[in-house]
Amino acid sequence: MIEALFFMLLLGAVCGLVLSFASKIFYVWEDPRIAEIENFLAGANCGGCGFTGCGAAAEAVVKGKALPNVCAVAGPEATTSVAAVMGMDPGSSEPKISRNPCEGGDRAEDKFYYNGVNSCQAVAAMFGGKRTCDVGCLGYGDCVSICQFNSIRMGEHGYPEIDEFSCVGCGACERICPKGILSVQSMSERLLETNVEDAALAPCQQTCPAEIDIPGYIGSIREGNYEAAVHIIRERNPLLLACGRVCPHPCEDYCRRSIEDEAVSINQLKRFAADYEMNSGKRLPISVAPSTGKKVAVVGGGPAGISCAYFLRRLGHDAVIFEAMPKLGGMLRYGIPEYRLPKKTVDWEIQGILDLGIEARTNVQFGKDFTINDLLTEGFDAIFVGQGAWVDYNLKIDGEESKGCFKGIDFLSRLSGGEEIPIEGKKAAVVGGGNSAIDCVRNLLRCGAEEVSIVYRRTRKEMPANEVEIEAAEHEGVKFLFLAAPNKVITDDDGNVTHLEYLQMELGEPDASGRRRPVPIEGSETQLPVDILITAIGQQPDMGFKDSSDKLADLQITRWNTFDTDPETLQTNIPYLFTAGDAATGPSLVVEAIGGGRRAARSIHQYLMGEEVKAPEKSLFKRHIEESLFTEVPGVVKKKRSTMTELSPEERIKNFEEVDQTLTEEEALAEANRCLSCCRLCYTPDLDKLEKDVA
Repeated sequence: MIEALFFMLLLGAVCGLVLSFASKIFYVWEDPRIAEIENFLAGANCGGCGFTGCGAAAEAVVKGKALPNVCAVAGPEATTSVAAVMGMDPGSSEPKISRNPCEGGDRAEDKFYYNGVNSCQAVAAMFGGKRTCDVGCLGYGDCVSICQFNSIRMGEHGYPEIDEFSCVGCGACERICPKGILSVQSMSERLLETNVEDAALAPCQQTCPAEIDIPGYIGSIREGNYEAAVHIIRERNPLLLACGRVCPHPCEDYCRRSIEDEAVSINQLKRFAADYEMNSGKRLPISVAPSTGKKVAVVGGGPAGISCAYFLRRLGHDAVIFEAMPKLGGMLRYGIPEYRLPKKTVDWEIQGILDLGIEARTNVQFGKDFTINDLLTEGFDAIFVGQGAWVDYNLKIDGEESKGCFKGIDFLSRLSGGEEIPIEGKKAAVVGGGNSAIDCVRNLLRCGAEEVSIVYRRTRKEMPANEVEIEAAEHEGVKFLFLAAPNKVITDDDGNVTHLEYLQMELGEPDASGRRRPVPIEGSETQLPVDILITAIGQQPDMGFKDSSDKLADLQITRWNTFDTDPETLQTNIPYLFTAGDAATGPSLVVEAIGGGRRAARSIHQYLMGEEVKAPEKSLFKRHIEESLFTEVPGVVKKKRSTMTELSPEERIKNFEEVDQTLTEEEALAEANRCLSCCRLCYTPDLDKLEKDVA
């Protein structure tokens, strides 16, 4: 018995020694972060993350094969905790949802018959699928069958519809889609998206300088979901109230309905959605990514600067706006008249943007009150300069600096700033044919001028102003003097302007712009009696700040006094300096400045994150997808376009009340139903709608 006991003790000791040596030889170390991360995951082992279980998912995070938001079930709090364990950018903790931009479905024609396996993967193997559209949804629902959270269903029109509230962003649908239509994205990734050649885009969206999803927000209006429409617009344009009032809507020039009928009133529908929010008594929530700790100085509080700051803030960066004027808004506030864009509307919109946590410092001029050295010393990681074009061009004729002579932007900004300029009972003339010239003459009428004329050296056909603005000025009684080139200003003994002498012109050969060059007629000098003369022939940015620091000595500018940049990235030759708006393009549209502000914010984000600053592959920048430009659109039933209500000319010239009114809900719904919901190749003909209604 004792011998057996000793034998067992000896055997145990030998086994212990063997196991001890084995543990040293065969020891496998596991990163303790794996267990820590696994504790933060849901523990469901559901496979929604794409890995075999929570342990495998945790290991993938530690090995850098998955992001902290790998768990599709645990939620953002768990993701933030995982990010903290890994010491990663908390921005990666943004939740993701699946998106489907393709609404082709049954509308897309088939290029061959298919009787095989009912699977997208199977049909895609045959010449890329049976649909004529190379990038369209195939409609067999592989994404529906793979989704473990019942977040996708095949809609009645033959394309998948996603329930954003139940979607957990696991990415299974994205991985199984053979056409790459479905994508799982965070809010930041959606904000950074730009138009590319192989995307599902309508011609109107391709044309919009801000790249707004026009069919998307019109579709939301059609469904009565006005809040969704606001959110869709705001992903690309934070100044939808202002843009809905002043945008000349170039998108409507490419509306497919206009091929057979009148274009959809796209901009008026944008204004309807924007006004819905402002008049609702509440502000819709705007999501912001977790802070990155990066800080950007935004010089210029106009549409480009405000847009850039807005998108930077939503991407998680801190933004501080520096503005030379007393209030933000730039040309929106100081250039566009009250009757087109009320100041209270500008105030409401800008305040909502500042409420995201953007700081504004006003009455400070770049190059005078602060320099680029000051910004770098303060710790800004990047700088955006969008100071606009505030320097008016001169006529370069004798007497143009006489009493009673003004420059266009100077006149408009002084008037908008509340300065009283004695005008009542006087004859006035404005030289120029652009929007600023039209704004000046319409303002003069409201200030009491008894007779107002536009003096333009070409014909009406060549006027660059928006046609609707020209017509409005005509209705209000403005006189137009075409083919007249100013020659000199005549004054009285006290130096006050009394006449504008001009030369009568005739059109010669086309110049570089493609317009026929005006040629003076010898001996045709004519005098126009005026008490006030305004020159509004264009303006350019003030680059005086360039001399305030040796750091800007090598800054490249063009001969038009604009920044010389890559037009897509908007990065200057100084890596941390970016620009957009009139400072980059010269005087242009508000919506162009807004789109530029977003592109600049995208580039700044790349720069701050240590990425290469570059445009996306296959960028569609200012181009169209050729196959989407139809020459005919069968199935369109002509329907009257909703007409915007406006104050009568007799009534409106007596005050500065807003002239254009918002569509009523009934008018907006009728107009939204005129939209064909176009994509690259497919659209919804009215005949189909009527047949379904009858059925």
